[in-house]
Amino acid sequence: MSVADLTDLADAGALEVLRRLGTGPRGLTEAEAEERLALHGENTVPGQRPASWPRRFLASVRDPFTAVLLCLGVVSALVASWGTACVITVLILVSCGLRVRAEHRADRSAAGLRQLVAATATVQRRAAAGSAPRLRELPVALLVPGDVIRLGPGDVVPADVRLLRARHLTVHQAVLTGESAAATKEATQVPLTLTGAGDFERPHLCFQGSSVGSGSGTAVVTATGPHTRFARAHHERGAHGGRRVSAFDRAVNGISWILVRFMLLIPPLVLAADAAVRGRGLATLPFAVAVAVGLTPEMLPVVVATVLARRAAVLARDHRVIVRWLPALHNLGAMDVLCTDKTGTLTLDRPVVDACLDPAGRPDEEVLRWAAVNSLWTLQLADLPVADALDEAILDAAGGRPDPPAGRSASAAPAGGAAGSGTVGVRAVAAGGRENGSWEQQRWEIGGWEGVAALPFDPARRVSTAVVRRPGRRGRHTLVVKGAVEDVLDRCTRVRVTGGGAGESGGTPSGGDASCAEAGMGSGAAAGRAGGPGAPAAVDGTRPLTAAERERLSAMAAARAEEGLRLLAVAVAERPARLGGYRTADEQGLVLAGFVALRDTLAPTATAALSGLADRGITVKVVTGDHPGTAARVCRDLGLDPGEVVGAGRIEALDDPALAELAMRTTVFARCTPEHKARIVRVLRQAGHVTGFLGDGVNDLPALHAADVGICPGDAVDVTRDAADTVLAGRDLTAIGHAVAAGRHCTGTLGTYLRITLSSNFGNVIAMLAAGLLLPFLPMLPAQVLLQNLCFDAAQLAFAADRPAPEALRRPAVLRPPDFLRFVAAFGVLNAAADLTIFAVLVGTVPAVHHSGGQVAFHAGWFTENLITQALVMLLLRPGRGRSRGTPAVIRAAAAALAATGVLLPLSPLAPALGMTALPSAYYLLLGAVLALYAATLHLTVRPQVRRPARPA
Repeated sequence: MSVADLTDLADAGALEVLRRLGTGPRGLTEAEAEERLALHGENTVPGQRPASWPRRFLASVRDPFTAVLLCLGVVSALVASWGTACVITVLILVSCGLRVRAEHRADRSAAGLRQLVAATATVQRRAAAGSAPRLRELPVALLVPGDVIRLGPGDVVPADVRLLRARHLTVHQAVLTGESAAATKEATQVPLTLTGAGDFERPHLCFQGSSVGSGSGTAVVTATGPHTRFARAHHERGAHGGRRVSAFDRAVNGISWILVRFMLLIPPLVLAADAAVRGRGLATLPFAVAVAVGLTPEMLPVVVATVLARRAAVLARDHRVIVRWLPALHNLGAMDVLCTDKTGTLTLDRPVVDACLDPAGRPDEEVLRWAAVNSLWTLQLADLPVADALDEAILDAAGGRPDPPAGRSASAAPAGGAAGSGTVGVRAVAAGGRENGSWEQQRWEIGGWEGVAALPFDPARRVSTAVVRRPGRRGRHTLVVKGAVEDVLDRCTRVRVTGGGAGESGGTPSGGDASCAEAGMGSGAAAGRAGGPGAPAAVDGTRPLTAAERERLSAMAAARAEEGLRLLAVAVAERPARLGGYRTADEQGLVLAGFVALRDTLAPTATAALSGLADRGITVKVVTGDHPGTAARVCRDLGLDPGEVVGAGRIEALDDPALAELAMRTTVFARCTPEHKARIVRVLRQAGHVTGFLGDGVNDLPALHAADVGICPGDAVDVTRDAADTVLAGRDLTAIGHAVAAGRHCTGTLGTYLRITLSSNFGNVIAMLAAGLLLPFLPMLPAQVLLQNLCFDAAQLAFAADRPAPEALRRPAVLRPPDFLRFVAAFGVLNAAADLTIFAVLVGTVPAVHHSGGQVAFHAGWFTENLITQALVMLLLRPGRGRSRGTPAVIRAAAAALAATGVLLPLSPLAPALGMTALPSAYYLLLGAVLALYAATLHLTVRPQVRRPARPA
């Protein structure tokens, strides 16, 4: 048997599906299931396999600066400069090892968040062909096509299935479609012809990864493992191997290639110039290679790996943010636009009551009480396991009312309200609780009504009905109907009138309307007779529901929908009591009581998170598959101005440049498909923005891959966590702000390191090239050049503990090569001038400079000056110096150690082995004067460039 593709079975009847799958309503036998498991494999979603240590190591070697170091190491080995080659090899191993270890730890943390799409499933199987079927709980991985499974409230659909039977079944498909409202599902037995309907719109199909909101069902598995819609969406939309080239990557690549060009130019330039002027030829090749190495920030990979690993560890420990790909921290720091899905990120996947309105559109809590009567008794009498999301929201609202005023009896409390009797609210009833009382006691909380019968929600009629009665009052039943506005209005003949409207209706209507009055919809006298302690209060009267009135009510509902609210209509009717059951035909001649308006529940930390991102200079754009009005309403509730909402049709009508221009000024995009989301992210990136995307569903995969940095919450679906660069292990969205601050911290620290290192190195290279031409001997031996670089590099590891200035965390952190290189060139020239001044001082203070003894002293003098000036620039070029927080102690200690090494090493017993000797006292006096002048000039010429604010990203 081949794997049944869900597309081929989409419109087939139930019997045809069973026949083609080679199964039946009683399910497979154990032997058949084992054969199919061997044929089709386990029902697991193909995920990203964790990379091995060697693969991670090779990937880290492809880092631009690491590659440059590797090339220099090879060149050093070719010219037999083994010391240089060994130092470079150690640097590469340390930096790559740190990065691999940190990424492995991040992946291990992310793996801890993994969970199967569903842990177990209720499967109906038979021991043998003639045996009776038995229900078993099996691991989801063991499901095969043809298995018959049971679905209940709260279950995650474990595979793609075709419904065989369904009872009041609703399914949440937000992880696949982005639509927050639950989809109604039903088992259609005959072949369907749903022209133009997408798979998710077909009522008889359920898909892996969706979850059951209410009701129950029996279904046959049609596709498992990689053949499910869930897995195919991951493959088609998300399997684009490889990471994006980020803004940080582009900046570092630009700087790296400039350095590569310089390093390729330096050795032949030194050889040619020295041969032409001094005639030394190939004898200067080791010196030329050492100078080229001196230009390279050798410790950058180590500093990068250390900084990223430290900040990632802090985020995981303090804020429960897991950075799965360490360079994503740079992208977070540079991010200036965050696109986010709505459902499951900014909002929770459950509604909440926003308002209760009478037919005139005025607030009226009586409507909520009637709705609560319907929700509770439908739940109880229809034998539904739990309330669906809408009923739960109504019962939550009714149960959250304050206690009644003093002197009022407990039974007179508003619907479900807790009173001094110690009874629990309606929410406990909905959840199945019997806390502080029996079911019988809880039933009296909803206005003192007793349940008689219930007609649960049906997808065809789109209403639910509870039949209730007043205790001790025989002969009358009250129907309370709740559902979609148009469907309830179709069943109504009269509309409730409140306030002054009663006089217009002339008191209690005649004929059949008297029953409405007794149900709490008539005159005050009638209401007084019908009412009881805690019952929904009586109202002034009713009037006929005319065509004009019906049109007005429909328009009001549509207007509320445009405002982002979902309206349910509530109606009642009084009927003579009877012994027989109730049918849907009895849902006629109703009196419209009013409307219950519901809205999405905001994520608790969403408002604070958006405010924090705005303070950090990040623009938030909501890109959702939901209704435009719903999306705009959520934005307003979060304090975000939605402006003009752009829909899918307009997105499709624009080319990329026009869409980029529109996206720059638009806050909310609605009714977006996964491809629309990815396209919006792409055009924003093409417009020069560093863009992040926050999403939790399979429908967000393309956008996560298109963004510079993909972010998802910890409870996102499995493949989405695999695709994301950063995972929020908790539900606290303010953690995004902490991750952004950490990214800017990393980029600021590395920018400081690069400015100081490259500026100092560039100045040294200029001075060495000039000295090589001006002096009859090499200004510094190759071993001394390498030792100087090693000392400076070791000291610069302290920058991993640096704290950028506070203002650097308030704006996107981007390394711009042109600005960066202008700074390096300006300071490099200044540093070279200081070095050349020291050459003059050495020539004047060191005796017999043209002899071997004088040359040794010259080497020692320049070695000392170089290390001291490098220690100074570590302190003077650091952004934020002089502010309240000052320079971290570890950087001050590293700079002091570097300067001490420069002074003491020529005086130590190691000096002769290194080709150095002690210097005359006059040199140190003149050195101090030169360094003082150098520091003053540094403040006047370079410091303003450090303090100048960066241009907006």
